[in-house]
Amino acid sequence: MTHTMKLTPMAQVMLHDIRDRRIMEKIRDRIDGLAHESEKQGKALVGDLSGFKRLTALGWRYRIIYRVDRKKLLVNVVGVGIRKEGHKSDIYHLAKKLIGLGMTL
Repeated sequence: MTHTMKLTPMAQVMLHDIRDRRIMEKIRDRIDGLAHESEKQGKALVGDLSGFKRLTALGWRYRIIYRVDRKKLLVNVVGVGIRKEGHKSDIYHLAKKLIGLGMTL
């Protein structure tokens, strides 16, 4: 079953802010791959990010945070970034802020 892909405006900005175009394209390919069997990919997140999943790209460096809407056959990507545990630019920290602000649609 194929899902429609949607990036939130903030996820689009995060993706386009990646300076290395080769890296950006590889991440874009991973995102596009979510259109097929998105339920089987990624890992479910817990806590404040419960209901969302994460997919790694380029080894373990980059994370793609997304939610699957089974009824609408939609994959909604809410954030793309680097895992920097304990840092304010950590993708999980940023994703929590975006979700808190209601910027996940």
